[in-house]
Amino acid sequence: MQVIVRENNVDQALRVLKKKMQREGLFREMRARTAYEKPSEKRNREEAEAIRRHRKLARKKMQREGLLPSPKKVARPR
Repeated sequence: MQVIVRENNVDQALRVLKKKMQREGLFREMRARTAYEKPSEKRNREEAEAIRRHRKLARKKMQREGLLPSPKKVARPR
């Protein structure tokens, strides 16, 4: 993973790096590797993740079909 530091702005580069690591799931993986996870806990976590994914897909599908309002887009100044 690579982040370019522009104009010696290390703080912004760190924010970008953390965001990239978050998207890749590195923080979650590091936390998972620090300690043993019991099989029952792993099963419960995976079921919860599957439920979350399913609800998210269903919500997006309903938004595409017009049954739910689309989320408001945030305009970011550049």
